[in-house]
Amino acid sequence: MTTKKALSHLDWLESEAIHILREVAGQCSNPVLLFSGGKDSLCILRLAEKAFRPGRFPFPLMHIDTGHNYQEVIAFRDQRAAELGERLIVRSVEDSMKRGSVVLKSADESRNKHQSVTLLEAIEEFGFDCCIGGARRDEEKARAKERIMSFRDEFGQWDPKNQRPELWNLYNARSHKGENIRAFPISNWTEMDVWQYIERENLQLPSIYFAHQRDVVIRGGSIVPVNVPLVSGEIANPSRESEEIINMQVRFRTVGDISCTAPVVSDADTVTKIVLETATSTITERGATRLDDQTSDASMEQRKKEGYF
Repeated sequence: MTTKKALSHLDWLESEAIHILREVAGQCSNPVLLFSGGKDSLCILRLAEKAFRPGRFPFPLMHIDTGHNYQEVIAFRDQRAAELGERLIVRSVEDSMKRGSVVLKSADESRNKHQSVTLLEAIEEFGFDCCIGGARRDEEKARAKERIMSFRDEFGQWDPKNQRPELWNLYNARSHKGENIRAFPISNWTEMDVWQYIERENLQLPSIYFAHQRDVVIRGGSIVPVNVPLVSGEIANPSRESEEIINMQVRFRTVGDISCTAPVVSDADTVTKIVLETATSTITERGATRLDDQTSDASMEQRKKEGYF
């Protein structure tokens, strides 16, 4: 008599996420997987491999690029999509700016919240009825209100007070033409789960997730990278005359638009060290590093109501 091996915590999370991905493929006619090159979307790529290989993914990959993303992440995004042999669609906030659908209040305004406009434009352009994203409930209080299959109306709006029930493991991805579903397969994961899964699966990552030297300033109590080169050759986050530039050893816990993504002081240069560091951290991932979450006029819940990820 053989003894059946008990599933680990990560096995259960993986199984649930694979089930959700297959539900999306089964219920939706034209889904897309949002892929930025960040750690959460890299986990979803691995889950999609386990759900659908050796066949092709039943959806393309798509990134909404602000034009102010870290070069290392953009290069890794392109490399990973090419390795998988999957179609990568890139739509840029800068294109929305040229069309006039996005207007910045000032040249140095963060473009992060304006990704909602570009995303909704891309959904309309390709007729996507579901966007698969890497959001997790532990990231931020508005994320915690989200269903795994989150309904958006014909205007891309999310109503946190009027969501579909999700009893047991029954998911409803039904939508009418023009409406949209956001699916979040790793909703129930934590930052620790993500890093442990990355370690278990030996996933490759953009280098900025690991400890490295970087020029920063202390601005408003946060560590802010300055004079960051962009893919376009321009410079993001130029330092101010009154600021002292410090070369510091840091790493990024989360990656997004340069204008609102801050690193943390760290000497964790391996995934194992990051797991240990995460276990002892007393500050939430976004609370420590996402500057846009710290301003009331750009709250996550408001952005999500407007169509954000």
